[in-house]
Amino acid sequence: DAGVHNKVWYAATCDRKMAEDALYRSNKDGSFLIRKSSGQDSRQPYTLVVFYNRRVYNVPIRFIESTRQYALGREKSGEERFDSVAEIVENHQRTSLVLIDSQNNTKDSTKLKHIVRVS
Repeated sequence: DAGVHNKVWYAATCDRKMAEDALYRSNKDGSFLIRKSSGQDSRQPYTLVVFYNRRVYNVPIRFIESTRQYALGREKSGEERFDSVAEIVENHQRTSLVLIDSQNNTKDSTKLKHIVRVS
């Protein structure tokens, strides 16, 4: 179990556009929510959506079948792995999350600070 159900930050019925609109409305660095990934791929079941510096980042959450764990973004050596999506959120409420802008090739980082609810 990913540990997402009944969490205030999990927007179960939310698509990418709804999530992005909600985060732009919040307009606070570190605002975030978790939504189901658009692709409905079992290897990438969820997406972490984060607002920072007037931008919205959609960070894929991967499910690693071999270890039954979760990780953020593309697979990389030495990556952090978590037993649930809830653990990812709790971890990045304490430690900064690196946000990579692939278009401008820039890096930022922020903690997950403000839970955004999609109404």
